[in-house]
Amino acid sequence: MTRTGRPPRIQDVARLAGVSAATVSRVLSNPAIVAETTRLAVEEAIAETGYTLNVTARNLRQQQVGGVLALVPNLANPFFSQILSGIAEVLRGNGLNLLVLDTTARGSAGPEAIGAYLTRSHSDGVIVLDGNLDAALFRQTSCPPVVQACEWIGGLSAPRVLADNAEGGRLAIRHLTGLGHRRILHLTGPEGNSLTVSRRAGVLAGLEAAGVTAGIALSGDFSLRSGHAAAQRILALAEPPTAIFCDNDEMAIGLINGLVQGGLRVPEDISVVGFDNIEMSAYTLPPLTTIRQHRARLGRHAANALLALIDGQPCPEEEILPVELLVRASTAAPMAAPA
Repeated sequence: MTRTGRPPRIQDVARLAGVSAATVSRVLSNPAIVAETTRLAVEEAIAETGYTLNVTARNLRQQQVGGVLALVPNLANPFFSQILSGIAEVLRGNGLNLLVLDTTARGSAGPEAIGAYLTRSHSDGVIVLDGNLDAALFRQTSCPPVVQACEWIGGLSAPRVLADNAEGGRLAIRHLTGLGHRRILHLTGPEGNSLTVSRRAGVLAGLEAAGVTAGIALSGDFSLRSGHAAAQRILALAEPPTAIFCDNDEMAIGLINGLVQGGLRVPEDISVVGFDNIEMSAYTLPPLTTIRQHRARLGRHAANALLALIDGQPCPEEEILPVELLVRASTAAPMAAPA
């Protein structure tokens, strides 16, 4: 309570911190865009005054729904769990709820069904994690602000928060060529997918840098099943590769299972690298060498970008987050050819 006996207001916090009420609002809604010294001063003033944000009143005042919609392809894919956790963490701190729509769920994911959710009456903003959607869905006049994360949609003019996919492909190839591999196969995602295109570019750059002729590429669909199916095709090759880079961990795990069932040893006979560092990648036999992207961080950055758009604040058109190589037991130097 203030000395007048009324609950503290945002103006009281602003006065004590020596900033404007708008700055206090930005600290509460999107602290990442506020200078640290200013943010700390506001946070101290909030603690001293005991001010709390009345979310319901704010939403009514700003005609907000109080929720953000995430469009996710295949919720069963464990890759998305940490991204959604990072998004929810930021939204929760700003009094917003996270709503999730599986764009591949049977019976509920047609363009008309998805488009029906893309209105300001359903959410205050949208985070798109599915690069296969039609950009036209987001051009309706009632669509709230949109941010793309992980994947991106050609022709959609909306900020993007991405992992450095090309660099990840390059790091994987540099690791394999550094071990001495020259026959390297690339198990890609679906043709035309934004992740497939960028990771393939990194693979080709890595092969060129090592002076290695571009090897064969096989196409999958990011699923365990497609990785396992690819193993059968690889086992049938007249000259099989000594190493394989997969565009995601799920395909890599399915691939290893299929290769071992076919009589090969990983990494003694063939090395395998994945991409994403999903939780199960550390517990496969052998544990999977992979490219780690910090998925919770990506989710937090996407949520903060969306909050900036909702608040009318500037937002970069593209933000690229770094990745790193995690070396585990699924890769080793190729075996020497028998004399």
